[in-house]
Amino acid sequence: MNNNNHIYPKPHIEEIAVPVEYIASSSLPLPFGKFAMHGFIDHLTGKEHIALTIGDIVGDSVMTRLHSECLTGDALFSMRCDCGYQLQEALKQIALEGRGILLYLRQEGRGIGLLNKIKAYHLQDEGADTVEANEKLGFSADQRNYNMAADMLNHLQVSSVRLLTNNPHKVEELRNYGIPVLEQLSLQVGENIHNHDYLVTKARQMNHLLDI
Repeated sequence: MNNNNHIYPKPHIEEIAVPVEYIASSSLPLPFGKFAMHGFIDHLTGKEHIALTIGDIVGDSVMTRLHSECLTGDALFSMRCDCGYQLQEALKQIALEGRGILLYLRQEGRGIGLLNKIKAYHLQDEGADTVEANEKLGFSADQRNYNMAADMLNHLQVSSVRLLTNNPHKVEELRNYGIPVLEQLSLQVGENIHNHDYLVTKARQMNHLLDI
């Protein structure tokens, strides 16, 4: 375990032995319960990710949430999306389960980054839906991948998961990276007048399991 507080430079790809490296762990008391926080760095992207765990997660059938960073929803309480609502509900359900893990992945704006997300929001203000906005900026509807999530789960010795998600792509991605998904658990919270059309688009165009 490396506890040094220094910057980890992004290496050349050919020098990478372990793409996702575990750095350190600490306790993290939350309103929902006392979690442990585990830090990782993805040397392929230079991004830092964390895992929040509660209980003994080694083994099978671990309740798991893959949560992509959303500054506007998670930290600023935006009502344009359902991200912040899902984050809190997932932590609550994992704490009630007494055993589980939430991976907080630095993939803002479905992978396009914060500033591009603001550009996408501007296009949505002018009438585009969330898919059209991304495509007008030259991106796909969802730029994310979950290879780092599989590496993090493997490090934490999670053998199989019950995945808290409405997004079937996350299920497919984890299975493609060798993580068995035993069950997909819907996480539908936070619908309001500001995000209704956004959720409809995710259901109709991205096949999210949402009852809108």
